[in-house]
Amino acid sequence: MMMKGLTGKRVLVTGGASGIGAATVRRFVEEGSRVVVLDVNLEGCDRMAAEFPGLAGTLAADVSDPGEVEAAFLSLDAMVGGLDVLVNNAGISVRHAFLDITPDEWHRVMGPNLHGVLYVAQQAARRMKAQGGGVILNMGSTNGIMGYPFYAAYNATKAAVIELTRTMALELAPEVRVNVVCPGYVLTPMQEAEYTPEMMAEVNAKLPLKRHATPEEVAALFAFLASDDAAYLTGQTYLIDGGEIAGGLASR
Repeated sequence: MMMKGLTGKRVLVTGGASGIGAATVRRFVEEGSRVVVLDVNLEGCDRMAAEFPGLAGTLAADVSDPGEVEAAFLSLDAMVGGLDVLVNNAGISVRHAFLDITPDEWHRVMGPNLHGVLYVAQQAARRMKAQGGGVILNMGSTNGIMGYPFYAAYNATKAAVIELTRTMALELAPEVRVNVVCPGYVLTPMQEAEYTPEMMAEVNAKLPLKRHATPEEVAALFAFLASDDAAYLTGQTYLIDGGEIAGGLASR
């Protein structure tokens, strides 16, 4: 089913060369949007351009570098003349015990997951406010809502993004809607790299729906929230977790 009002919309997806980002790019292209991919991986950008000849463009940039973000948005202006929808998806994860996290690891996760969200959203919001409308969708996680061991840095960034989203929604209304999408377990290359098949099976057994989400299912939620069908939705946290956090310890 096509979402209302996405045809011709200018959409930027950060971290758009793999995983949930790539699935989101595919969904918005199918919706008839003019999609630009931003990713730190130049080869990934080239691969997306080859796979989707209808892309409006690709941008190679590190979202944790405000100078690179500013330059990327100037290129975006030249490509499509502004922005209607931002999917602020870029991020990384490092699995490490809290006591063993190094300052380098901490800052490496904070860079794209929190600072990058801010830098990209500021550039997008300035353009959207000036044109009188737009939608910003930040990538959160159930890790920002519940406690998970071995992901202290990642968890901290996702909790911060949820609160940042609420603040942005208040300050940018009524012209710009801002929401945060919080997936639970999603079958992405990043997830598969961190989990053995045994760990994957153990997680699936605990989930009410007994499986990981697909990237396409998360992409569908992004498409809905960006569409005119969601015109009254802002400042909210949307979980897509197969029922994972519906119960407490007793449910597990």
